[in-house]
Amino acid sequence: MLKELENCNICPHECKCNRNDKKIGRCKASNEVKIALYSTHDFEEPCISGKNGSGTVFFSNCNLNCVYCQNYEISQQGKGKEISIDELANIFLKQQENNVENINLVTPTSYVLQIIEAIKIAKQKGLTIPIVYNTNSYEKVETLKLLEGYVDVYLPDLKYAKDSLAKKYSKVDNYFFIATKAIKEMIRQVGTPKFNKRGIIEKGVVIRHLVLPNEIENSKKVLKWIKENLPNEIYISIMAQYFPTYKAKEIDELNRKLTKDEWEQIEKYIEKLEIENGYVQELGEHEEEYVPNWEWK
Repeated sequence: MLKELENCNICPHECKCNRNDKKIGRCKASNEVKIALYSTHDFEEPCISGKNGSGTVFFSNCNLNCVYCQNYEISQQGKGKEISIDELANIFLKQQENNVENINLVTPTSYVLQIIEAIKIAKQKGLTIPIVYNTNSYEKVETLKLLEGYVDVYLPDLKYAKDSLAKKYSKVDNYFFIATKAIKEMIRQVGTPKFNKRGIIEKGVVIRHLVLPNEIENSKKVLKWIKENLPNEIYISIMAQYFPTYKAKEIDELNRKLTKDEWEQIEKYIEKLEIENGYVQELGEHEEEYVPNWEWK
């Protein structure tokens, strides 16, 4: 057991519950690592998935409560099974044996301490491929500093520039302040993207943003902040894959997919800002069957 989990302050909620005593806080995680699945994922950004796929590990539970979460059974309802740190390390090694481009840790925040230990074990046994930390960005800088030297690529969301939306749709306070500080710390650690000869990212930060229906101004504010506060070399990934699921089906503002007009506004704004690097998705015609089609921007 990890002593730090006796008074958990891993994330900004700082629940201070004793996870070693099976107490749970906001994220519903105990001291045991819980994962829903691990797999080869072909539909991340091209620099993440490449031709061989990304070796994803989907962790159960989350410190946000997004009403539109497309993985809500995992993140909100806790679907998954508990495994040991040694088992997690072996999963990393199995993924590498499958010739994936990287280890992609999806919603890892609640398990940072255990993940670090698993990475140490896996590296001792021959793990060499990059580690991708795929996060909602509701992170403490102090926790991220523990990951320095263990994480090669950060893949953070920047969901909201408006804290009122973060409160309404993800049930958290001060999201923008916390997330932007976290992203700056990620860039301090690993810098702007560096790619191998095949175009696969080996180090750096790619910032994701999911465009929500009726909230185009929020997206514009996110993009404007990135342009004005981060290096031009930073990569962004603008996603059109929203569809109403989970509790969003009960919310009028969210109970539809994006319109063509909304998406064109975003594309035009990207051009206006002259953002140099990243990806945009084509607007899908189907919801649950949506398959990302990434393009260079």
